[in-house]
Amino acid sequence: MRALAMTVAALSLGVAGCSLGDDEDGANGEPTTVQRTTRVEVIRDAPNATAARFDPAAIYERVGPGVVTVFSVFDRGPDAREGSGEGVGSGFVISESGEIVTNAHVVTDGEGGDLKRAEDVYVQFADGNQVPARIVGEDPNADVALLRVQRGGLTLRPLSFGASREVLVGAPVAAIGSPYGEPQSLSVGIISGVDRSIDSLTGFTISGAIQTDAAINRGNSGGPLVDARGRVLGVNSQIRSTGGGGEGVGFAVPVDTVRRSVAALRREGKVEYAYLGVETAPVYPQLARRFGLGTSSGAWVQAVSDGGPADDGGLRGGDDRERFQASTYDVGGDVIVRLNGRAVRDPDDLSQALQSVAPGDEIPVVVIREGRSRTLSITVGERPAETE
Repeated sequence: MRALAMTVAALSLGVAGCSLGDDEDGANGEPTTVQRTTRVEVIRDAPNATAARFDPAAIYERVGPGVVTVFSVFDRGPDAREGSGEGVGSGFVISESGEIVTNAHVVTDGEGGDLKRAEDVYVQFADGNQVPARIVGEDPNADVALLRVQRGGLTLRPLSFGASREVLVGAPVAAIGSPYGEPQSLSVGIISGVDRSIDSLTGFTISGAIQTDAAINRGNSGGPLVDARGRVLGVNSQIRSTGGGGEGVGFAVPVDTVRRSVAALRREGKVEYAYLGVETAPVYPQLARRFGLGTSSGAWVQAVSDGGPADDGGLRGGDDRERFQASTYDVGGDVIVRLNGRAVRDPDDLSQALQSVAPGDEIPVVVIREGRSRTLSITVGERPAETE
């Protein structure tokens, strides 16, 4: 997905716009004190904006100045044909202190344990100012990164976050970013699906992703997907394409996931995830009847990682492969129906329930085993850098 979400181009990365120094020489050669000021413009939610009053021009005017282009310079190492490479993506301002959200894959190279940060990152604002940025931290499991710029001399337009519960299929949305390096580009569409699973940079999935038919192309990565009121619903991250361009199937990391990542990156510079160590399959009524699972929904455990938290806690995986309808299953494992007090209807619910748990926590896990309910006590671990 990385190749689809980022483009490499020959870009001039000279810093333009306001100097961030304190003093400059005046016309007579005497040092002149230059006072750098920061202007923060608060974006208010459109008061009566609804789906019926979706106004792309008004959204763009209100939100566009808070969207930025992110340039990254990577050191490819001595074995690469070229010593360095450049990438371009998008991002958006979230605070008056100069914080900017983008995708982790925009400012990193590689995957899993081989992930490396860009050597240099620059942010270009809508008014033409282009300044260096520092990577505060990245969350490869959610494909989110937090940047910070020195705010002196800049006009900052922080965007406001919405909430994942407000994401509805059919609702109009707008995507703003820098497709193919073309800054401040607007595309519009609708939310065409919710609760999708997309790949992260670690091999684990990002649950709850938003699907949209708003055109998302290379370079849009890291930009905001906003609603009629200009609130961020997600961070545009991936496209599904056979030709490399936007074909009506784009995906955004959901805003609740982004909030969690940003909060942890501010505090610690990293994000920890609880780890159970299972592979699961969704349960549906026909599958449940065929294999006598005892429940018509849940996360059916197919395999358990040897020596992992689930294995140590007594969770059982399947041991006999059988085919049903269009899939093959490992039969005989437990079905997880509740984790730490939260209902689990499918594997996505299981992933989201684990986000509310910290590594090292001992939690109750309710399973259906041989048609009967039982509760296991499992101490969760910390998610590894990549899947095995």
